[in-house]
Amino acid sequence: MVRANAAYSFHDLNPESGRFLDDVIDGLSHPQKSLPPKYFYDAQGCALFEAICGLPEYYLTRAEIALMQAHVGDMARHLGPGCVLIEYGSGSARKTRILIAATGPAAYVPIDIARAELNATAAEITREFPQVRVVAICADYSHPIALPDLEGLGARRRIVYFPGSTIGNLTPAEATAFLAGVRAQLGAGGGILIGVDLKKDPARLDSAYNDARGVTAAFNLNLLARINRELGADFDLSAFRHRAFYDAASGRIEMHLESVKAQEVRIGGRSIRFRKGETIHTENSYKYSVREFQDLAAAAGLAPVECWMDPDRLFGVHYLVVQ
Repeated sequence: MVRANAAYSFHDLNPESGRFLDDVIDGLSHPQKSLPPKYFYDAQGCALFEAICGLPEYYLTRAEIALMQAHVGDMARHLGPGCVLIEYGSGSARKTRILIAATGPAAYVPIDIARAELNATAAEITREFPQVRVVAICADYSHPIALPDLEGLGARRRIVYFPGSTIGNLTPAEATAFLAGVRAQLGAGGGILIGVDLKKDPARLDSAYNDARGVTAAFNLNLLARINRELGADFDLSAFRHRAFYDAASGRIEMHLESVKAQEVRIGGRSIRFRKGETIHTENSYKYSVREFQDLAAAAGLAPVECWMDPDRLFGVHYLVVQ
């Protein structure tokens, strides 16, 4: 489905059609039960994530916005004017507005699985930057997608913007494969501006993912509420608790939902049993040193050009180009 006007078009590729139930059943059928983190982002999940970004413990958003504000002029010089700016996982596009104002792209292409938020955000960008053509795509960017024809937009080059440390949700092998796919979409002369959370004191990480107000716990548990609502499951949310911890050996935060008792859940005509203490692995968040991430990007055929960091060296934004 495509909706369009002179400055804004919306392409709905139906990213969750028929997949949600299959992905849930598959994830809960393995010895280590898991659920894909992309399903966090229904309307309630998006609202809870925005609340997380404002928490005092959650340093990531503040650090990234601060370094964007401090260095966006330098970033804009690297990107150049008149590019097509393609954003994976656009969300509310809070940081993107800073970048659009500084770079003046010919077009902005936000890609997100959360349909309602994508539509609202893209419409806001159209109003705020009427000179920028907005081509919104509702799609699951974890799978290959065919971009609409961008050749007629008068752009000099393609730039992918991937903020917020979402790359950390992927294992290093998955991240390398993802970046290789991005490289193929960019073509000659293309570049990627990408946010990466830096390694730091594990106590600070633990605090960020186990906030005192329980917002992250609510965000995690909302995934089960969504499965109940949309797939007719009967998860008892009070029978699961949020767990998040840093695994130093792998350099990642792991988020889980732990069953507090032996229980059985019905979903899609299937019965899923849980032992007391058994967990559903819902998300990883890998942390990298600058060198570690540059090496990973090089394996995907991307050459590092620059890395900007906030004064406390909590977060980095890398600029990489196609080799």
